[in-house]
Amino acid sequence: MRNAPDICDVAIIGAGPIGLFAVFECGMLDMGCHVFDALPAVGGQCAALYPEKPIFDIPGYPRIDAADLVERLAEQAAPFEPVYHLGHAVTRLSETPDGFVVENLAGQRVAARAVIIAAGAGAFGPNRPPLAGLEAFEARSVFYMVRRREDFRGRRVVIAGGGDSAVDWALALADIAERIMVVHRRARFRAAPQSAARLQQLADEGRIELVIPYQLHGIEGENGELSAVIVDDLAGGTRRLEADRLLPFFGLATDLGALAGWGLRSEHNHLVVDPASCATSRPGVYAIGDIATYPGKLKLILSGFAEAAMAAHAIHPLTHPGEALHFEYSTTKGLPGATAA
Repeated sequence: MRNAPDICDVAIIGAGPIGLFAVFECGMLDMGCHVFDALPAVGGQCAALYPEKPIFDIPGYPRIDAADLVERLAEQAAPFEPVYHLGHAVTRLSETPDGFVVENLAGQRVAARAVIIAAGAGAFGPNRPPLAGLEAFEARSVFYMVRRREDFRGRRVVIAGGGDSAVDWALALADIAERIMVVHRRARFRAAPQSAARLQQLADEGRIELVIPYQLHGIEGENGELSAVIVDDLAGGTRRLEADRLLPFFGLATDLGALAGWGLRSEHNHLVVDPASCATSRPGVYAIGDIATYPGKLKLILSGFAEAAMAAHAIHPLTHPGEALHFEYSTTKGLPGATAA
């Protein structure tokens, strides 16, 4: 017989920045939360893919690294004592007379009156280049993310791709690596204009080599240690780039995973929500952040923060039926355990 589920007001699926802020917003309305995430730590893609990447559009922070932002958000949520269920993906959502039961791969079950899905891009993984023998080098000398810049100090690094990730990391590693080679099949990059201009400037100064127009063709090395990357051009000519690290940045393959079977209206792997409340097509289930879509949606962290507040206010009548919500600003209400100034 399975154990009875834990009980809370709101189950939050996704422990990225938006999910963490949803804990705070729910807590300010006296709603307790349990938080699920497939990753082993809080932070979502910010922690898993680019912890040292600077973010410039967080109000009050002219610049903050992704990992530092996650740390601040977790600290902000801590007074409301969220319970985290990490390292296992959510697999089931069952309705009950009082709400829902959420269950993950580890068999952990939580009964909640409402559910907030803050799962970012959904289930995600890197788009891998079709190179023979690539698996033997992954996580040893071929990486799809940069966790620490210092890991690439003194290395000969080939970066493949033409988007923001490829350009941003080429710029970030230019002063760390022994050599940076950026492989792209065309001269024009899809990155932010100022970043692309800076990349060209470093190339003109000889600090970065632009290998254009080329694409990945093969890799050389032994025992998982890379020695060279082979690239070819559109005419079939090849070049051998001596390198000991390869960073292929071809985006993420995303899908809704188990969420796709929950009867939620979706468009292009995003959940359609009411922009006024972030309610999905299933009563009691809300979606916020990158996974949510509606007319005029902006995929910005600050938009997700606002959506967390809207969802929390929409959920309050479900967790406190018949109770009027007398909204107070944080400056007047304060935090649990805090002493008024």
